[in-house]
Amino acid sequence: MARGKIQMKRIEKATSRQATFSKRRNGMMKKAYELSVLCDAEIAVISFSQRGRLYEFSSSNMQNTIERYRQYAKEDMAKKANMEQYMLHLKHEAVDMARQIELLELSKRKFLGQGLGSCSVNELQEISGQLERSLSIIRANKEVFLSEENSRLREKYGEMEKPWQSASSVQPKEAGICSLSSQSSDVETELFIGLPEMRF
Repeated sequence: MARGKIQMKRIEKATSRQATFSKRRNGMMKKAYELSVLCDAEIAVISFSQRGRLYEFSSSNMQNTIERYRQYAKEDMAKKANMEQYMLHLKHEAVDMARQIELLELSKRKFLGQGLGSCSVNELQEISGQLERSLSIIRANKEVFLSEENSRLREKYGEMEKPWQSASSVQPKEAGICSLSSQSSDVETELFIGLPEMRF
């Protein structure tokens, strides 16, 4: 005959309740012993009956196991407390970052000329000063860039002028040759201009 499923609720009859406790307690102790032997685990089981009687099982020393449990629970509570503090710190940082982003967005809109109607005179002066400082930094950076670029171009074109200078040193001779050739061509032109004179 198949056994019916036991409902998980308090057994009302005292004798049945005591019998069930004794039977299941022995089964629990047996399972704890088997688990400690098969898996080489440190097992400790403590139970009190309804009348206050103590039943216990320990695979090693009960006091050492309890002390080990207390130490682990203490460290675990400390870890949880540290984790809660860390999470709270992260939440505060997230709130501060969101506030800073909002302020930056507001400043950006003001720099772009948006929402200036609600600014006070001091705020407008502060914005003007920040813009002036930014422009000064941009001008200084631009001057440095142009100076470096000019230096680079001087070095580049200074090297290119050297071959032209060597060629210019030969220019007087070439000019003399050109003048001579032009003179000879003028002479030849004077000799051959016009038709020869015919005599009868």
